[in-house]
Amino acid sequence: MAYKITDKCISCGACAAQCPVQCISQGETQYQIDENVCIDCGTCQGVCPVGAPEA
Repeated sequence: MAYKITDKCISCGACAAQCPVQCISQGETQYQIDENVCIDCGTCQGVCPVGAPEA
């Protein structure tokens, strides 16, 4: 199951910079994950300072 970015996102970009498959991009109000590309590795969750990505 792909990760999703919750409303806790502060749009710092840490997750996008570290994603090994580059499935994270800036949305209108926060970053978002392309569920079709996400490999469920958890890297985004590990680098997020506010814990916005959740499985």
